[in-house]
Amino acid sequence: MLAVQALKRASWSPYAVGAAIGVLSWFAFLTARRPLGISSAFVRLVAWIEGIFAPAHVEATPYLAKLKPLFDWEFFLVIGVALGALAAGRLGSIASSERPSGRRIAEAVLGGFFLMIGARIANGCTSGNGISGSLQLALSGWVFFLSIFASGVATALLFKKEVR
Repeated sequence: MLAVQALKRASWSPYAVGAAIGVLSWFAFLTARRPLGISSAFVRLVAWIEGIFAPAHVEATPYLAKLKPLFDWEFFLVIGVALGALAAGRLGSIASSERPSGRRIAEAVLGGFFLMIGARIANGCTSGNGISGSLQLALSGWVFFLSIFASGVATALLFKKEVR
């Protein structure tokens, strides 16, 4: 019951969430022998869909042809992230009795889309580079995290000015 009440809070402790991500990362290293990362699952999904409509193109493209099966642990992690975000949004709006506007939802989806494009261009995603990289004390992971936080603060300030 206490855990459910904690999930219904308007904001969560960043320390508790960070610790939970750390435990999830340990579990990923222990069971899959790989760090967390999900952007490749999106690429495999696109290749799978493309394979339905243009299988010859997929087989002729070395990058697409070498992709792993679609339904692996990363794919289900993507589903878990989506369901977790939905649950967090619902629980957060219940706690604050404030429903997000359509504009806020569209901005969040658009921001996530651009972040995913950047992740694929950089050959890695936020969880793969930021979380797993910083957990392994990789300089690139720490630089990435600092850049994400700095750009997030700048964007929030920009939108906050726009709202006023």
